[in-house]
Amino acid sequence: MLDLLRAVAEPLGAAEVAERLGVHANTARFHLDALVSQGVVERGSEDRSGPGRPRTVYSPRQGMDRGGVRSYRLLAQILLSQLASSGPDAGEAVRQAGQDWGRYLVEPPPPHRVATAEEAAARLIALLGDLGFDPDPGAPGPTVPGVIRLRHCPFLELAEEYGPLVCQSHLGLMQGALHQLRAPVTAAGLVPFAEPGACLAHLSPVAA
Repeated sequence: MLDLLRAVAEPLGAAEVAERLGVHANTARFHLDALVSQGVVERGSEDRSGPGRPRTVYSPRQGMDRGGVRSYRLLAQILLSQLASSGPDAGEAVRQAGQDWGRYLVEPPPPHRVATAEEAAARLIALLGDLGFDPDPGAPGPTVPGVIRLRHCPFLELAEEYGPLVCQSHLGLMQGALHQLRAPVTAAGLVPFAEPGACLAHLSPVAA
């Protein structure tokens, strides 16, 4: 349907699209509206000088095709390779960037409200789950896990290639999130691939 709109020289109505593709008009309208929602097709009204309601027409949105191939991994490799060659402070810079994003990704508690260690650990585990790390919270109960098992890495191939940088960003993310929660615990360390199927994040009390 999108190919048809791109091939013609003028906007088409749903009935015209249906006729050319051999489908019902309602089916054509449904798919055209879906393309509008995806941002690749524009809906408009036909200019007409005579009486009657203007006809709704559809045309491809001008600009770069947003449905094309993406290569975010290549972009990440370019940026990480540059960071890796920038010197011994690259890991710390990445950790600080992770902290910034960790603070951004969690909603802070109300003023004068400090999260308990248990609440902060639960919020951190929920965040890690949302980000695709598949954290194992350990045995249920009102205790703070000393170790969180991360059973999945959403950037596994990059971590295998640029381990220290990627893992430092993950450590910083956890630290930033806990700091935003004003938690009495922090992420003291992250041991990548400590187990065959998991990385281990270590929590410890914040130094007084």
